[in-house]
Amino acid sequence: MRAVPIIIGLLIAGLLLWLELQTHEPDTRATPIALSDVLGGEATEFQRVTGPVPISFPADHARHDAYRNEWWYFTGNLESADGRRFGFQYTLFRFKLGESPSTESAWDSEHLWMAHFAVSDLANQRFYSAERFSRDALGLAGATTDRWWLGSWQVDALESGWQLDALADSMGVRLELVPDRENILQGREGFSKKGPKPGQASRYYSFTRLNATGQLTVGDWSGSVSGLAWLDREWGSGQLDESLAGWDWFALQLNDGRDLMVYRLRQNNGEASEFSAGSLVWPDGRYTILEANDFTARPKRRWRDQEGVEWPLSWRIEVPDHDLDLNVNAAFDAQRWHASVPYWEGMVNIQDRDGARSIGRGYMELSGYADRSAQSRDQPR
Repeated sequence: MRAVPIIIGLLIAGLLLWLELQTHEPDTRATPIALSDVLGGEATEFQRVTGPVPISFPADHARHDAYRNEWWYFTGNLESADGRRFGFQYTLFRFKLGESPSTESAWDSEHLWMAHFAVSDLANQRFYSAERFSRDALGLAGATTDRWWLGSWQVDALESGWQLDALADSMGVRLELVPDRENILQGREGFSKKGPKPGQASRYYSFTRLNATGQLTVGDWSGSVSGLAWLDREWGSGQLDESLAGWDWFALQLNDGRDLMVYRLRQNNGEASEFSAGSLVWPDGRYTILEANDFTARPKRRWRDQEGVEWPLSWRIEVPDHDLDLNVNAAFDAQRWHASVPYWEGMVNIQDRDGARSIGRGYMELSGYADRSAQSRDQPR
């Protein structure tokens, strides 16, 4: 689920202090914000997703102001001509703050925007990340059918796809991202149910295979790169049930041309929720929606970060009806966000059942493990 896609919500009162556009390296001393604070609750003052509604393009590429939260989420694996590997993530989040402003100031805004930009450098096992905040007053941030932006970080629509431009102190990308196949609608015609109550759902669609070409700068390296990327789009209000601690999300692009996405909604006791789901896409664009009983995802190895948080970075994922038995492993361990909402997001390698043969690459997102309340819970099993 995109999540996040991870999903970051209101960011509570502290982030309202960020009145001016700014970019900074994530602060490892920051107090993490719990997922239950940003994605749970009744959210009755916002429009909620309660059933299938036709998704329309390009209209639904733009923002949906009636909902509490939404995101535009790119991840991908890149490679230089000499075989040097990189991963990238660029995410734009919008959060509605509540009632409309009562003044007529040009600075008034109902919405808070946040962007996350990261590059993983496999050769040096370095993870570079930056986050940026803004409100949408004075055009500082926003999303239309043709452009998604926060300051100078922006995605522009092309006739064939999108162009991503983002630059921070130690990294930058300029990538052209062209879909290799049509979008898919996650869940039931884009209605992705996350819990048992009305409104615990989102609208969700994906472009699971984008051909990526362009320029990358990271540290003291700069050059041309190419590879495969993924785009997730999701919006809703109050998606998470109080029984959920977080999720484990996998976007896997296999060498045989298939794309597999599964997310494991993780309950407070560590077990998988019945609302876990996914999709399997064939090279010709056909796809099958997966329900919780169609797949299993079991952690095999955990990594303890410098704060003592354990992250499951090696997994076995099985989809028996489609003869998939995969070993999914972090390309390197330290791809962990120290940000307003802490999570792990990074490039992964995919091997066959025996771990002897490489059969693809992808991205993995792990959320909820660094919440203070989560550190005393059972690990997933």
